[in-house]
Amino acid sequence: MESRRCTAACLLLLLAAAAPLRAEDPEPVTVVATRLTQPLVIDGRLDEAVYRTIEPAPKFLQQEPKVGEPATEQTEMWVFFDDRNVYVSAWMHDSEPDRLVANEMRRDGGNMYQNDNFSVVLDTFHDHRTAFYFMTNPLGALRDGMVLDENNTNYDWATVWDVKVNRDETGWTLEMVIPFKSLRYPTGKEQVWGINARRWERRINEQSLVSITPAGSLPNNALQRLAAEATLVGMEVPPPAHNIELKPYGVSNLTTNRVASPPVSNRFNRDIGIDAKYGITSNMTLDVTVNTDFAQVEIDEQQVNLTRFSLFFPEKRDFFLEGQGIFDFANTGGGNGFRPPDVPIMFFSRRVGLDAGQPVPIRGGARLTGRAGRTSLGLLEIQTDEGPAGLTPATNFLVARVKHDVLRRSNIGIIATRRAPQRGATGSNGLVGVDTSWNLFENIQAGSYYARSATPGLPGDETSYRAYFRYVPDRYGVEAEHLKVGDAFNPEVGYVPRPDVTRTDLIARFSPRVRRVRSLRKLEWNAELDRFVSGHDVLETRIASGTFRVDFSNSDVLMVTAHDNYEFISVPFTISGGPAMAVGAYAFNDAVVQYSLGPQRKVSGRFTLTTGEFYSGRRQQIEYNGRVNATTRLAFDPRILVSHITLPQGAFTTKLLGTRTTFGFTPHMFVSALVQYNSSLNTLESNVRWRWEYQSGSDVFVVYTDGRDTFGSRSATLTNRGLAVKATRLLRF
Repeated sequence: MESRRCTAACLLLLLAAAAPLRAEDPEPVTVVATRLTQPLVIDGRLDEAVYRTIEPAPKFLQQEPKVGEPATEQTEMWVFFDDRNVYVSAWMHDSEPDRLVANEMRRDGGNMYQNDNFSVVLDTFHDHRTAFYFMTNPLGALRDGMVLDENNTNYDWATVWDVKVNRDETGWTLEMVIPFKSLRYPTGKEQVWGINARRWERRINEQSLVSITPAGSLPNNALQRLAAEATLVGMEVPPPAHNIELKPYGVSNLTTNRVASPPVSNRFNRDIGIDAKYGITSNMTLDVTVNTDFAQVEIDEQQVNLTRFSLFFPEKRDFFLEGQGIFDFANTGGGNGFRPPDVPIMFFSRRVGLDAGQPVPIRGGARLTGRAGRTSLGLLEIQTDEGPAGLTPATNFLVARVKHDVLRRSNIGIIATRRAPQRGATGSNGLVGVDTSWNLFENIQAGSYYARSATPGLPGDETSYRAYFRYVPDRYGVEAEHLKVGDAFNPEVGYVPRPDVTRTDLIARFSPRVRRVRSLRKLEWNAELDRFVSGHDVLETRIASGTFRVDFSNSDVLMVTAHDNYEFISVPFTISGGPAMAVGAYAFNDAVVQYSLGPQRKVSGRFTLTTGEFYSGRRQQIEYNGRVNATTRLAFDPRILVSHITLPQGAFTTKLLGTRTTFGFTPHMFVSALVQYNSSLNTLESNVRWRWEYQSGSDVFVVYTDGRDTFGSRSATLTNRGLAVKATRLLRF
């Protein structure tokens, strides 16, 4: 009885505390779309008469640093349309236009966020949950994406659109043209959409939006919080068409592989295939791929593994990236690199078409994605061929995902996966799971999942579950998570970073803003306790950490973290590039100092120094991941990691050196070269890619890849080499 009273009292206290957390809704914002009587000339220059006769959208307000205050530099925005396109135009006034930060010209380049940029989201179904995302910068680079909910934005979704920009003494201007064929929307001519737009002025690190959201600890996510979007009225649309897109390709390869059995030298082959897209309804799309090819994909970035667990490499293949968001389960990111640590991924697309890092031919597949009312649907089936030398059998992969919206910003869903080898091969596997995601008030997030795998002949606990709670306002924050992974939990179409473990994680944060010192924006104190207990109730890992962080007004960030570590090793393992670690318990402490330079600098990026104890020895490690801007077109992204470890068994040093060099000819043509050396693997890799988008959605790629073994030789020995030329052509009906 006392326990029930305590539970009830705790719930009442929680509700009482949460009630005032819901900030007052900002003033509703309305943007008016205007029909054009004649097409715009898309040149980025706002010199047509409509810009003088039509009032722009309401003024932009600051989201960061001073939420609700007028933007330091004002932005004007217009929305137009005709029978074929939607147009978004904007004028970013700037008192110091010569100091604009602009150095990324690649299509979908991730560094665009480190530039001055302008983004717009269009919620065509006005459901405050899904939206189309379009972004550009003062160089006219293009990036697009699909917002599925505020915790899940797929930036790998791509469509046909264009933008032109212009820079002058007043700032910079832009004109976006987005065909109605590139969007999905309901039936009916006159419609009301949702819209929001953000300008990010990097020189002063200020974000301003046409419709702001209450302050929170995730200001960079404000644009995707569709509950705070503005209303777009006056829009008249053509009837939704059953859009058909065909994208055939042709590819030629010249391959050398001296470690294959038998070795291959300058083997030439060519192939053709096709991808197709069909709009079944206004919001249901069928994608079909035949003889799928990924010759244009960049190689993985190397990593150094100083742990006893497997490394994670994100998905890079376009076909799987485009539809990834709908298959995301329990907000794990779907394997795109932005994922909660140590949480299993139920569908990890790198399990399809890859075996031990080697490509497996994909005969074809189909993907059905979309929405029916408040329900999101996803169905994926892929058929692979036999792997190299017949070691991997032909396999069928099936993934089904259903997610239903509840309340204003929450959902529940289920997922099912199946892996079925053919021709009598063993190794069939399946999984079923259910998940929930709750976004309550403005700053409360919670979620859970329960999943069970099925692997014939594998005894043990086949379940996994997780629950988390986050209270993430701007000044304070608390987070709690509990995760269980059974010893026989085995999603073979997924990824399990750490099996047979129960994890409990607690985080407390205090992050006040600094008002009296202009050079400082925010301070943060963060305390975390992370515990991992094995299925035999043995404490395997405990990490107690404290972090102090300083956010400077110029975008620089300083972080200092101290760790108190405990590790119990039940099975010996070998450190990459070093000796084997013996069974036993290890208690050790270390400290990490990290300084990030703001993107407005010629040399920017993150410098990290790690020092202290490491198991039974010591570690000194320096790391730099950054960017060096030579010109607005030429940039270098260096990576340097040098780790010197001293253990009773001996001392060793691991090195990871690399750089990506990028030169942008135009926003639709670039060349990049990735070179990397990993001393722990004795490998030297290079990958050079030239891409030309000669018309919207149609590309030509030339890709050269080179792998060398550096062990025991003064000169690196060639192990593999490849040259691929690939051309695609998009046909829209």
